[in-house]
Amino acid sequence: MRRRPPQLLWIILAVLAGGLVLLVLNHDAGTTFGLDNDAFAHLLRTGVLLTVFSVAIVASRGRFGHLARNFAIWCVILLLLTTGYLYRYELQDVANRLSAGLVPGSPLSTLSDNGRPTVTIGRSANNHFEARGRINGTPVRLLIDTGASTTVLTTSDAEAVGIDVASLTYNVAISTANGTSLAARAPAGTIEIGDITRSRVPMLVARAGGLSRSLLGMNFMGTLSGYDVRGDRMILRD
Repeated sequence: MRRRPPQLLWIILAVLAGGLVLLVLNHDAGTTFGLDNDAFAHLLRTGVLLTVFSVAIVASRGRFGHLARNFAIWCVILLLLTTGYLYRYELQDVANRLSAGLVPGSPLSTLSDNGRPTVTIGRSANNHFEARGRINGTPVRLLIDTGASTTVLTTSDAEAVGIDVASLTYNVAISTANGTSLAARAPAGTIEIGDITRSRVPMLVARAGGLSRSLLGMNFMGTLSGYDVRGDRMILRD
């Protein structure tokens, strides 16, 4: 007859799991039980390691090997989750790099030495720099155009971000790849490219058919501390 693991071990496992839940719930608060969240996560990880070590010793004596191994597996899962929390920023950076490499236009956000966001954008297949950004919280693909003084949206993108295009007056002349067209002044909005955000940015909306791709103009680019092109990468510095 197999012996059941001591109830104390399951209690320890429940406490460690509860600690992990509290850690996640208190992420925005920054502390758990008065401890910095990273310090609390280190404490949890140490507890898991000690528990796994203790179970391994008992299991090696043949007292309840099968159940002890199952218990140890759960402890290892908790250990991986806790370690993932501790290294969440590093893992997020890896995920961002993979996304930027696999999805054209995906901005890669990092921090510069002075703690300000830096965004890297890869050159697209059409030899231009296009960024997957957000306008008023809505995803929009933007062609970076340093020759455009103002950010200009296509009609479909303008509608997607909540602009009532039917109420606009198209009386602003703009130059496009197809020649001269008309655009309308739209309410200023918030533009996000990676971790760089600008609020109250004036925008134009091109008349239907006048523009094939929304343009990110100098009224956004000019607010940056700098930007430059290095090979197939454009780097934006907040």
